[in-house]
Amino acid sequence: MSTPNAKRLAKRVKLSEEHLITRMLNIAEGLEDVIKLGRGDPDLDTPPHIVAAGQKALAEGATHYTHPLGILPLREAIAEQIRTYGGADYAVDEIMVTPGGQHGMFVIALALLNPGDEIIVPCPGYNPYGQAAELSDAKVVKVPMGMETNFTLTAEMIEPHITERSKILVLINPNNPTGTVTAPDEVRKIAALAEKHDLIVISDEIYARLTFGNHTVQSVAALPGMKERTITLSGFSKAYAMTGWRIGYLAGPRDLITPMSEINHAFAISTAAVSQHAALAAASGPQECVEEMRATYDARRQAICAGLDRIGMSYAEPQGGFYVYADVSSLGLGITAGTFCERLLAEGKVMMYPGTIYGDHTDDFVRMSMTQPVERINEAMARMASVVETIRAESHEAAL
Repeated sequence: MSTPNAKRLAKRVKLSEEHLITRMLNIAEGLEDVIKLGRGDPDLDTPPHIVAAGQKALAEGATHYTHPLGILPLREAIAEQIRTYGGADYAVDEIMVTPGGQHGMFVIALALLNPGDEIIVPCPGYNPYGQAAELSDAKVVKVPMGMETNFTLTAEMIEPHITERSKILVLINPNNPTGTVTAPDEVRKIAALAEKHDLIVISDEIYARLTFGNHTVQSVAALPGMKERTITLSGFSKAYAMTGWRIGYLAGPRDLITPMSEINHAFAISTAAVSQHAALAAASGPQECVEEMRATYDARRQAICAGLDRIGMSYAEPQGGFYVYADVSSLGLGITAGTFCERLLAEGKVMMYPGTIYGDHTDDFVRMSMTQPVERINEAMARMASVVETIRAESHEAAL
């Protein structure tokens, strides 16, 4: 007889085997010249001065364990960078370097969530928060977002979902997958709500350096009374194109970071030394590279939006990160976003992901990543227009 734990494990394995991303990757393997607008992995290279710092560190023997919280110069540089960009004032023992931001999500969940606790997450939102909560036997409470708020979270939307079991509130700002920014005034309202109901806030700010137009990110921990109840999650993957280095960090009050460091140590002992030295060069070195990348993404954002406008496909205003969240149902094709993505890949050789992967309560939206040059994006939009016309023609013929 299988145990409850075995049943949960089997369920997770089944979900993994049926995962749409895996199915789409399998389709893509048999195709040539696929334009990939799916994964959140920058196509841009890590800036040369950061790579050189990693190479130098290896040559000088950075091949061993480090302090579990991370090397001291890096934690000092992270604290200084947080202050520089409007965050809270952290001591070096209030910062923990992790093997990527996603790793940090699991550390937080295992440290803070008990069975039956509730973690409130935006929907759609980055799905590993829910996966991390499952490992703690906690309950994920999803707050549905829609076009009426440009897919941004509001305090008014959150409050009806708060119960006596609520413990953690997640704010992803800018949001993944929607590429939208929660305005500073709304962040203040959400912070006041968290204080009112004694919630811990995870403020996921990994895309905070990549915003467009006049949009800015208000750091939650910098607000009055919020540092004590906020864990800021960020890293170097997105702003410095360092996804493969696996380097992120958590910043929070000492009484939360200390127990989380024990779990982090059990998982990984420490973050790779070479990655930490590269991240030190990123945090303390010239920052023009971030602005150059941001400008590159902005040009790509405009190319995607122009292409969608030509097709007649509506979308949330992309304000930060490198994603555009577009509404397949606005085309009137009569198919789900999941089906659209599979047909677009098989027939147009363009890959993007449906919002259901990120917990969207509809199957209407797709996430497009700004991870291709403008000329490839323009080609992807042309291919997409052709597939849309094919599906539309089929629908017309079927109606005759």
